[in-house]
Amino acid sequence: MEIKREIRDFLMSRRARVTPQMAGLPNAGGGDRRVPGPRREEVAMLAGVSVEYYTRMERGSLGGASESVLEALVRVLQLDDDERAHLYDLARSAGASSWTRKKPRREPAVTDAVQQVLDSMRVPAVVMNARMDLVAANYLGRALYPGPFSMTGQPNFARFAFLDSRAADFYADFESAKNFTVSVLRAAAGRDPLDTKLSDLIGELAARSQDFSARWGKHNVHRHIQGRKTFHHPGVGTLDLVYTDLALPGDPTVSMTTYTAAPDSPTADSLALLGAWARTQQEEQDRAAAGLDERAQESARND
Repeated sequence: MEIKREIRDFLMSRRARVTPQMAGLPNAGGGDRRVPGPRREEVAMLAGVSVEYYTRMERGSLGGASESVLEALVRVLQLDDDERAHLYDLARSAGASSWTRKKPRREPAVTDAVQQVLDSMRVPAVVMNARMDLVAANYLGRALYPGPFSMTGQPNFARFAFLDSRAADFYADFESAKNFTVSVLRAAAGRDPLDTKLSDLIGELAARSQDFSARWGKHNVHRHIQGRKTFHHPGVGTLDLVYTDLALPGDPTVSMTTYTAAPDSPTADSLALLGAWARTQQEEQDRAAAGLDERAQESARND
């Protein structure tokens, strides 16, 4: 990701979103405006910096900006908590003297201890990295996401949302799910511009999905921390779940996500059925595999 371009596009998109009336500018309704939001000189005035300084920042020179200046931009551009965190990530990226690494980035491993914790849980749980790869799960976690876990290659939420036709039926609010996915990837890109695998994933999705490209261009960001998700599961029906993201020690780019339901709710009953559904699916797969093996052995004997 080219950091100066990212800073420019992010600040311009946030400035365009704020109306002059929202900014409290005098005579906001009058005059001929060429831009939907405040002009650069108006943002500079409201933030208490010179026009030249703000112009340099909006052109990508955010490195070296003080906390007070960044907080002024947060206030004037009316950034939410996730956007504020993204702005600080961009400032840190822009301020780095060198982005070269002395050795290749080591992929985080899910230790045996982490897998044991996953397997001990009585609720669905998965482990996801910054690229939204599903790198581990417990039994119920795999059962919760039959689509992603049956994809060819590395299971990935973003590829599933934009490149797999089953996603439209799986997500109760498909539009929101796609927006959420893009905004999580955008936030991850701001935290680590040198994650080449993330850049490759974004490039792949942009090349294969015009829908992804259009949403990516909006520069929205979101952190995957806690919230609600509703799925139309193919085996147990509608699931209305609360997800909680838990950072794993030693690597802030990898987290464990658990899914819970309100006690005595229809979803709680459906989660109780999820394990039985998963066992049935596994038994059918095992029988099919055994049948293929028997036919292969019979064919070998005949030859």
